[in-house]
Amino acid sequence: MEFSIATLLSHFSDNKLVAAKLLERKLGCEDGESVEKLQIILDALELVGILEKERGKYRRVPEDDLVEAKLRCSSKGFCFAIQDEEDAEDIYVREVHLSNAWNGDRVLVKVIKEGTRRRSPEGEVKLILERANPSLLAQVKKEEEQYQAIPLDDRLLFELLLEQNGGNLEEAVNHLVHVSVVRYPIGEHPPVGQVTRILGSDAEAAADTDIVCCKHDLSQTFSEEVEKAALELPLTFDPETIEKRADWREVLTFTLTEDMERDSLPFIETAFTLEKTEDNDWQFAVHISDIAHYIQPNSLLDKIAKKRGTTIYLGEKVLSMLPEVVTKRYSLKPDQDFLTISVIMTFDKNGQLVEYTIEPTVIRIDHELTYPEVQSILADLENVPEDQQPLADKLKDLFFTLSPLVKAQRLQRGGFELQLEPRSPYQDEGRIGTLLASSRTPIRSLLTELVVLANKAVADHIRALGIPGIYCTQPEPDWEELEDLLKLAQNLGLDVSLESEEEITPQDYYNLTQMLGKSSHVHVLSYLLHETLKSSKYNSHPGSHFGLAYDDCYTHCVSPGKRYVDLLMQRVLKLVFSDGRDRRTRQTKTGVNLFSNSCHGNINWNVLPPAMQEELEEMFHFLVPSLNDREKTAEEAEKDLEGLQKAEKMKERTGKVFKGLITGVQSYGFFVEIEDLLVEGLVHVSSLKDDWYEYRSRHGCLVGRKNHIAYRLGDEVEVEVKSVDYYRQQIDLVTVSGGSSTNNGDWESE
Repeated sequence: MEFSIATLLSHFSDNKLVAAKLLERKLGCEDGESVEKLQIILDALELVGILEKERGKYRRVPEDDLVEAKLRCSSKGFCFAIQDEEDAEDIYVREVHLSNAWNGDRVLVKVIKEGTRRRSPEGEVKLILERANPSLLAQVKKEEEQYQAIPLDDRLLFELLLEQNGGNLEEAVNHLVHVSVVRYPIGEHPPVGQVTRILGSDAEAAADTDIVCCKHDLSQTFSEEVEKAALELPLTFDPETIEKRADWREVLTFTLTEDMERDSLPFIETAFTLEKTEDNDWQFAVHISDIAHYIQPNSLLDKIAKKRGTTIYLGEKVLSMLPEVVTKRYSLKPDQDFLTISVIMTFDKNGQLVEYTIEPTVIRIDHELTYPEVQSILADLENVPEDQQPLADKLKDLFFTLSPLVKAQRLQRGGFELQLEPRSPYQDEGRIGTLLASSRTPIRSLLTELVVLANKAVADHIRALGIPGIYCTQPEPDWEELEDLLKLAQNLGLDVSLESEEEITPQDYYNLTQMLGKSSHVHVLSYLLHETLKSSKYNSHPGSHFGLAYDDCYTHCVSPGKRYVDLLMQRVLKLVFSDGRDRRTRQTKTGVNLFSNSCHGNINWNVLPPAMQEELEEMFHFLVPSLNDREKTAEEAEKDLEGLQKAEKMKERTGKVFKGLITGVQSYGFFVEIEDLLVEGLVHVSSLKDDWYEYRSRHGCLVGRKNHIAYRLGDEVEVEVKSVDYYRQQIDLVTVSGGSSTNNGDWESE
């Protein structure tokens, strides 16, 4: 039994009474010990006034002054409870009111002092809902025969007592270690931990992937039980299954992946076909490996996939959502039959999507291709071998005709793309949140156009059928995030502006990308523009996706072996195939085609049985927060690795001089982006020894009192790498030359 108080309380809503037996089932309490633990927790929550008991059932006690939030602490001990709702006030929590909560914990906070115009409201932690640090990175110290772990994260304001667990703690003294929390603090009793692994003498001596995995508590292996369950999955499928599926085995089908050695190919989940219809339209299909056929709901493999939520990519190390046995077994390979769920889209001669069908299929792969291979074929079409000609013709039609037309349609409706090289292993937008225009592998970008449309078709279909789904949404950026970038671009001589500061639209971003593309600094400007985009989130209700310029709905479905959301959406589609009602009553002679968008607008009945519909709605509502947490953890871990690798490279370059662009100015110094490496460092104002520099916020610059040298947004400077803090990924720079000469009085003091 593994669940948090937050998970338990998520099953209470609308003042309804909930039976303990129902909670046992929902939380997976399968033995007497788990049931007993659950009862202890329920009794404790009743005792502190969070729950109340009536006729043997439990209800959440509504309290207006209780707020659910995530705790954010600084290294100086200032803590704020950050509410989930946008624009909600942060609540200041003094150290004496933390109740042993740590940075990152999800908590219930009671407001004890209302806020004013100048001060945030104050609160105290009433209950810790979910711990964010089951393990942590720390340095071991020894004092008077007692071993203590001091967290590397200076926002964790405590020390842990270390207990012996079979290892020699003396060997860990003054070393970086991974510590598992055995007991959280209780009253005056400090937390207790165990050293699970000695990583190195310090952060720089440890492997960067180990640091990231330990920091974010990421499991690098699967248990023997999970591996055994994976080995027990079938190698083949029942031939009778084919009879219930559309047979696409005679259609020329290919896969497309990165340029990797054949023995280390990634998990391939999608295959593609392109045909011409009788009406001379294009029919493009995305065939997705039917992982849901093998991973059954509530099975051990399903539970581990749900817990991990997503595959995490840490350089060459891949932390898969499912064991490698599964990914190898069901990865699409040539000359084998595979079960798939296919999104078959028909486009007219202008690249407009006119209809689509989503159905269970069986396919056979004819060609396994990489992006460079396809680009080589397209670059020399006249010399393609005769046996490759049919494939070459398909690729030519796909990448020279259909994909560019589809891209033009997207840009016409206000979509945009960034001039950056894709590094995502996903064939849709992945965690990037928008489309990229690659100069090295343009066909990859063109394929993404069509894969994203497959996701969109599934979202539209689920919504039109009125059945539960999980949607991928992305809010519009904040004006504050864009303001400095606009000033930077203007200082570089670009004519950039927004139509309105009140509402930022994808069209604004399209206009910005067009202007930024004229700059010699387009690479760094595109990188900074991408940083202004907010992270995508999952939601049980449809919503807009800014980065893809969809104002109604969007989802993920093409990677069911890498993302749990995609597996869930595949299951929803399969329920439509097996249990969907295609007519209002049995007496109705003709029904609609539930597999096609032709049924949209013609359904006024429940497609799924009511009990199934209700169960899905409840499950998705419950799962969305944990799925978002897992995606956020994955995003932070991948960024952490990138930051550590950049810091390591810059550490090796200490004392070297680079050209850079000033991309941010504050009272304490200015930030410089080293364009060739896309690495940002800080020139602290204290390092500017030639004068006393004043900060002019209105102009975004630092100006010397005597020499009138200004360092402002957009200035090119030469900087030397002074020092690098590897773990914190902080790079300190000093100026060698650069800055703007100003006439006395050009910028008066503000």
